[in-house]
Amino acid sequence: MNFEIKGVIHHIGKEKQYSPKFKKSDFVLETEDGNYSQFVKFQLTNDRCDLLDKYKVGQEVTVHFNIQGKPYEKNNETIYFTNLNCWRISSVKNEPQPHEQEKDPNEDYPMNENGNDNLPF
Repeated sequence: MNFEIKGVIHHIGKEKQYSPKFKKSDFVLETEDGNYSQFVKFQLTNDRCDLLDKYKVGQEVTVHFNIQGKPYEKNNETIYFTNLNCWRISSVKNEPQPHEQEKDPNEDYPMNENGNDNLPF
């Protein structure tokens, strides 16, 4: 399943090389949830680590991600891990903003107090 969420980049972690074939980096996205901010951590792996290169803390973005869960056995106990794996990031600036949307063409022709416009024709 694919998901997407919009928010502001709050933190960008350092890329870590775990083996010759596996590297990982993470970042935290701050999103609004009613009266409270939520801080959601995403991970990038291998060739997707480069996705963050053109972004910085404070930028508003849309994150596309998958959810991955795995069990891990330790000392006869099962621990479950959930990862939010980011596969695409896009800047919200590329998407129409409410203040940039087309405005009502009638706003350019204000009415006077009598309800008539001030145009001579």
